[in-house]
Amino acid sequence: MIYREFQPLNYLKQEELEKIHLGAMAVLEGDGVEYFSPEARKILSKAGAKVQGDNVFLPRELVMEQVAQAPSEFTLQARNPENNVRIGGNTTVTAPGYGSPYVMNYLQNKRRISNYRDYIAFTKLCGNSDNFDVAGGVLVEPNDLPDRIRHAKMFQAAVKHTDKCLMGSSMGDRKASECLEMAEIIFSSRDEIQTKPVLITLINTQSPLQFDRRMIEALMVYARNSQPLLISALAMTGTTSPVTLPGSLVQQTAEILSGIVLAQLINPGTPVIFGSSSSIVDLRTGDLAIGSPESTKMFCAIAQMARFYGLPSRGGGALTDSLSPDAQSGYESMMVAMNCVLCGVNFILHSAGMLENYMTMSYEKFIIDDEIIGLAREFARPMVFDEENLAVDVILRHGSGGHYVGDSHTFEHMKETRIPIISSRERYTAPGDFSDAAQKAHQYVASVLQDYQDPPLDEKIEQELSRYIDNMSE
Repeated sequence: MIYREFQPLNYLKQEELEKIHLGAMAVLEGDGVEYFSPEARKILSKAGAKVQGDNVFLPRELVMEQVAQAPSEFTLQARNPENNVRIGGNTTVTAPGYGSPYVMNYLQNKRRISNYRDYIAFTKLCGNSDNFDVAGGVLVEPNDLPDRIRHAKMFQAAVKHTDKCLMGSSMGDRKASECLEMAEIIFSSRDEIQTKPVLITLINTQSPLQFDRRMIEALMVYARNSQPLLISALAMTGTTSPVTLPGSLVQQTAEILSGIVLAQLINPGTPVIFGSSSSIVDLRTGDLAIGSPESTKMFCAIAQMARFYGLPSRGGGALTDSLSPDAQSGYESMMVAMNCVLCGVNFILHSAGMLENYMTMSYEKFIIDDEIIGLAREFARPMVFDEENLAVDVILRHGSGGHYVGDSHTFEHMKETRIPIISSRERYTAPGDFSDAAQKAHQYVASVLQDYQDPPLDEKIEQELSRYIDNMSE
């Protein structure tokens, strides 16, 4: 986790937050949201919402009443308790890439369809790093696995190769339920699961102002079992949301709140995260521009809107529109990731490996982003102003013209400085004696995967997970 002792950057003024809020209330009351689930519409109608066909109109009193029931912070449990994370307040929790159907081949400089071997390899890279807190989910799409068992094999890989917090499937009620059943194998019982969050999932809206049936079904399964929900808008300016950033923020806020209301009506107190993976669209080409300053502004604004409602936030990542792990991918990813930390985003998905907006994962980019998140983490670590660190006696001891190289104080504290993963700090020697960050990352990946050792896992748990997947029916 990244701990922040500084106050988060408030990008918007209080009156601007109020305008977004009032705009979202007007949308929810006046136009409503389409829920493609009869059960969801029935729940909302019973609570006092007006239903016309698939459309549900949400009174602002109902919205604010339900939002107030969601916790402002919660702890997500890992199978190794040392890896539990606190979500909300002054922490930022990170999870690597999510959902990419392609992987970039660095040596050939072209992308290919991703597979299960990629999934396992990226999971190991996640497990190897201290900078990532959550594993699992669709870290990369294993296209070579049958759809029926794909979610289960991804879950199994995350459990076997890491002992970090886990993400579960959001592809309908059946897969969501199966992920919870597999979580029971790890955490002993459903009763234990329902008393503490152990599995987080991503619930995306379908912009503009819709909820897909599979997402609603998954939301209901997780909510009934008190498991946390990343409820996120995926709006694209000028296409599925207004082209102006304030207009898009109004729509996103309405969409996110509509999911939170349903979750709280199903199970009051269900942990939720107020999230966005939205982006501007470059209308010259019709492509997303997730590495843009405009998209970063929206992530910072969403974090502030979450605080407005007293909820944890999700946004950003190490995001870029570049097609390769080059300079563009570095400066865009650093801009988005660092600003999300500064603005107080509590959960950063897509925090490592992404290229070509959300379409491609790169091993080399994963390591470069690991470095970026490490830099952000160190930046957020506070300085300690005690007598030992102020070192007045050390300065007086050496005086003007002295040096500190041989001082015991230097030896006692010299290891506190962060050591880079791949960043170069050597001076120039001769042509050909140095390599760039992507080349170093490529070599680093190979060394990690060659030497990686899985964390301990009870053999009975591993066998039971395999047996569960083998017995999954069509």
